[in-house]
Amino acid sequence: MVSVVNRRPGLDYVGVCVVFICHDGRGSFVMARRGAAARDERGRWDIGGGAVELGQTVEAALDAEVRQEYGASCAEKRFLSFRDVIRPGEDGSTHWLALDFAVLVDRAQVRNNEPHKLDEVGWFTLSRLPAPLHSALPAFLARYREPLAGVGIVQASEPATTPAAGTGPRTPETAG
Repeated sequence: MVSVVNRRPGLDYVGVCVVFICHDGRGSFVMARRGAAARDERGRWDIGGGAVELGQTVEAALDAEVRQEYGASCAEKRFLSFRDVIRPGEDGSTHWLALDFAVLVDRAQVRNNEPHKLDEVGWFTLSRLPAPLHSALPAFLARYREPLAGVGIVQASEPATTPAAGTGPRTPETAG
């Protein structure tokens, strides 16, 4: 019999996670700079996400992760699609099945609810992205350009591109 003790999702087997871009319905979305206690990609800006636990529904995981990271409730949830996220990691290659969502939140509720994992939280637009970005984020933004436009994140005149590393503003608006 194979022991499941100390097996890590995404490393020892394919992990399942929810990934969410929390937005205000007016073109801005929340990003967080990953802190020293983050699993990987420390110091990089990312949208939210977290593992779906055994016995937990996807919707319950989404609600819990948005609340856990940003202290906010999900006003509206839109399922975008799924992705295989396979990338090199510090402990070897990782593989996650990501269930991607756009989530409408109340700006007044958003705060850094995980200061032990996240250094900063702020509101951004595609034309004003922080740097450096999480390695999987540019592909996410490019893949979901049309559905994100449907919730007001991508303006028709705004390209779904990211600034080169080290360019663009690095200071977010203060959240909450």
